[in-house]
Parts: sequence; C-alpha cells; structure tokens
Amino acid sequence: MAAPHDEDVTYKEKPVNQQYQQGQPISGRPDHRVDDIEEKQPITEMIGVVNGAAGREPGWQALNGGDNASPTGKKNRSDKMGNENDDTPSFEIELQEPGTNTTASRNRGNGEKRSRILSALGFGDKGSTNTTAPSGSGAPPGEEWSGEYRVYKRRWFGLLQLTLMNIIVSWDWLTFSPVSEHAAKYFFGSTDANNENIINWLSTAFLFSFVVITPVVIYVLHLGPKPSIVTSAALLLVGNWVRYAGTSNRDVGNFPVVMFGQILTGLAQPFVLAAPTRYSDIWFTTEGRVAATALTTLANPFGAALGQLIVPLWVQAPTDISRMVLYVSIISTISCLPSFFIPAAPPTPVSRSNETPKLDLRESAPILFKNLEFWIIFSSFSVYVGCFNSISSILVQVLSPWGFSDEEAGIGGGVLIVVGLVTSAILSPLIGKKRAYLTTIRIAVPLIGLCYLVFIWMPKTYKDGGLAGPYVALCLLGASSFSLMPVVLEFLVELTHPISPAVTSTIALSGGQLLGGIFIIVSGTLKAGPDGDPPFNMDKALIFHAVVAMVFVIPPLTLGLFGRAEKIKLKRVNSDDRSVGRRSDEIAPAAV
Repeated sequence: MAAPHDEDVTYKEKPVNQQYQQGQPISGRPDHRVDDIEEKQPITEMIGVVNGAAGREPGWQALNGGDNASPTGKKNRSDKMGNENDDTPSFEIELQEPGTNTTASRNRGNGEKRSRILSALGFGDKGSTNTTAPSGSGAPPGEEWSGEYRVYKRRWFGLLQLTLMNIIVSWDWLTFSPVSEHAAKYFFGSTDANNENIINWLSTAFLFSFVVITPVVIYVLHLGPKPSIVTSAALLLVGNWVRYAGTSNRDVGNFPVVMFGQILTGLAQPFVLAAPTRYSDIWFTTEGRVAATALTTLANPFGAALGQLIVPLWVQAPTDISRMVLYVSIISTISCLPSFFIPAAPPTPVSRSNETPKLDLRESAPILFKNLEFWIIFSSFSVYVGCFNSISSILVQVLSPWGFSDEEAGIGGGVLIVVGLVTSAILSPLIGKKRAYLTTIRIAVPLIGLCYLVFIWMPKTYKDGGLAGPYVALCLLGASSFSLMPVVLEFLVELTHPISPAVTSTIALSGGQLLGGIFIIVSGTLKAGPDGDPPFNMDKALIFHAVVAMVFVIPPLTLGLFGRAEKIKLKRVNSDDRSVGRRSDEIAPAAV
C-alpha cells in the first residue's frame, strides 16, 4: 500500500478553545494526556482521512486520535510529527486498516510511509530528519533523503533528447507530403489527383497510428518518461529502415512496404509527443514546467517545418525520393541512439506534487468522464490540433493550384511553424511564471478561429499581392496555435491532478491526431476536379476548416463561468505552494 499524499488527505482543524497543562486530558479522552509539556500549549486536533481514489485500499486512515495515536514530547525521532526545534507536542502517526489492530508505524523499516504522511500533513517538508526517498523518485532503494526538494542539472540531457526525438518523428511524418507530386509519380507512375490522395494516406496512417496505440502509451508513460522515449526510439529505428527498404530502388518504390514503415514511425510518435508533461512533472518545478513542456512539445511541429523546408530541396525529380529517404533514415538513427542513455528519474523529488502517487488510466477514466472542464478543453484542443495537422499535410496542395511553387509552399509551412515556435518560446516562460493559463486560452482560441476564417481568401491573393497575404495569415495562425498547445497540456494536468500527465496528455493529443486524419480525408473529398477554377483547388477544404474552428471557439470561453470557478483551480500548483508555506487562501485558483 502506498502512503497517503497531499491530495489524498483531507484536513480538518478543530481548535480546542482552552489551554492544556501537564497531565490534562486531550480531546476529552482521559487516556490522552500531555506528560512532557511544562508550559501551556494551545492544542489543535488534526484529523487526516485518506482518500481511497488514488489507488490505495479505501478505508485506511491516518490517525492522531483514538487508541492508536498518543501525544509525546520526544521530538527527535523520525516517526514523530514536528521538527527538532519545535516546542509543540508531537504525535505519532499510525496507519490502521479497518478491522485490524496492526499498525504500519510499528514497522520500523517503513520510513517511506511515515515520511510521506508527514509531508501530506505539512510537516517535514524542509525538516532536518533524514528518511528514505519516496518510491518513484528514482533513488536507489534505501537511499537517504533529507526531505529537501531540489532540481538536477542532468534534467537538461533528457529534455534535449526528448526535444530531438520530437523533431525527428515529425520530420518522418512529413517525409512525402511536401513533394506529393514527385512521390505520386515515383510510386505510381503518374501525378493525377487520385494518386496524390493516396500519398496523403501516408500522413493519415501516421496520425491514426497514434490513436491505435494510445492505451499502450498511457501504460508505458505511467512507468516513466524514459521507457516511453526508448520505445519510440526503437520503433523509429525500425520504421525508417523499413521505409528505405521500400525506396531503395531509385526508379520505382514499393508503396506497401513504405506504408508499413510509415505506420511504425507513426506508432513511435505518441511515445514522445505525449511525454513532455510527464517529463516536466518529474524533473521540473512549477516555474519551469510550462517552458519545458513548450520546448519539447513544439519541437514536434519544428520537425514538420524542417521537413517542409528541406525535403523539397532534396527532391527535384521522382528519382530523388530514394536518396531523400536514406538521408532521413541516417539522421533518425543518429538522433535516436542517445535515448538509451538518458537518466530515468531524479534521485529525489523536485517538488511536493512530484511525490503524489499518480492515477493510472483505469482509475482516471471515471473521474475524467465526469469532469466537464476536461471535456470542454479536450474538444476544442482536439479540433485545433486536428486542423493544424491537416493544414500542414495539405498546404502544398492548397497553395500550388494558385501558382505557388513547391519551394514557396514549403517556406509557407516553415513560416507557419517557425513564427509559432519563436512566439511560444517568448510567451511560455511568462505564462508559466504568471500561471496565466486561462487568460492565454481565452485570447488564443478566438484568434485561431479568425485565422482559419481569413485564410480562406489568402491563396487567391497570390497573383495580385504575392506572398505577403498568405504568409502573414500563416504567421498569425502559427503564433496563436503554438502558444495554445503547451498551455492547454499543462492546464489539463493542473485541473486533473493527481491523475497522471500521461493520461491527460495522451488522450488530448490522440483526439487531435484522430481528427487530423479525418480532416485530411475530408479535405481530399472536397478537392476540386480538373474543371475547377483553378483546377484541383481546395477552397472548400479551407471553408470546412474555418467553420469547424469557429464553432469550437465558444466552449473554452465558458470555462470558470456559471458558478464553476472552483473547478478551474490549479491543483498541482496549490500542492507545491503548500510545501513552501503558502496558505491555500493565498493561492490564486487560475488566471481569469
């Protein structure tokens, strides 16, 4: 049984409006007396009732009253509440299972449980008493822990590797989309619309792979970020070289083999794309989590930008496809190898919330199902991630009918992503420091909807206005979309704590990948024929994206309204703030 934790303990403080001297009864119990106190002391009864929702057996209680707890004046023992210099009475904490007389505090080797109870009750966070590091902290069994929280420089190694993995997996996603015409001719011998739609299935299958493997991703991420990163690296290594096996002949490619390799790389993506919140939760404090999540999450679209910019430079003819896939495979291999050597977890917890046992998918499902705020955020976030993935995949096909070259369309995709990355890099640390999650959502969501609406007319301005109009619209879309993504992922973790970040992030991102694949298919069906003006234009697809985006502007704007302000409290932040002595009434529930 895991020891209770800060969110798993409900505190009730019942002030006793009288002074107690030596020998007087406590709590009206004649058998509870203060024997070692020479001065009058105000007594506060604190009752902690363990919540069974966090995966521990329901009914366990932390007692400081009743027959199994007694006040004592001995203050220098690790199994007592209170510090060495504390003059108030200390209480021995025991864990009692209903119907039994066996107590965990009598087991002297169970220092971890006592330590975590003390932390939960607000004692010992910065104390001088050494105990063993909590399970899940990454420390070797039995390692002494001073109880002080600290961050480790080694966290940057894992963070950079997770960033690199997200870059390369996204580049794998858009290996063929930026050169869809050349790819269609390489695999099928012609560049008609149907063959280009088949090439789109390489992107679509990649996105759908995320959804298929979501339960496995949640399970592996629940074990920790390193197992997830290593799994992704293994799948990427195999998937890339399978793709090269299907394109090793420079004259014609084997599409089924390439599709199989693409699916393997698609299965690799969620293991690193959903990992940033889990990694930042373990390795970073409140002030750095949004920035860390932003860096690793936004590396994914940065990889897409590299693909859109570099792939057209490598592929000038269908016969260049084979060489391009080889280059990408080599880069992927080099990028994946460090994954096997990153540290698994910090030796000791970096914050109080890091100690809290996280709920797995089975325990989280009924809680999330009843959480209205989660569904509001999930629905809009999934739509906007889906729209972004779809537009990124079909951007060349959207712009080329109006006269854009593959290189200009690729630059447009790069502008979309690079401007978004720069904007998010500037704003994310500020948002994390100010905890302005809700304010950011309320600003970014309407702006995203308007950008999709305006972009309907932007490709048409190319002949008269050149690149300015489309590029400006893409800049605004990238800035607003990229600012939103890490904020939403962290906000979901805050609202649902102590549910594991692996659960909320993976579910939210899988929704975006699923809708992205669906939107690509829908866009293909809305593509104009050879008699269109211009032929094969995708104006109807742009209208479809704009309508969907505008509809889902409304739900996030209702967060915290209609008497539900209590539902948007930042639970994880509050937990960490309690560990440094801030009162709950000093903690803002959320930026509004």
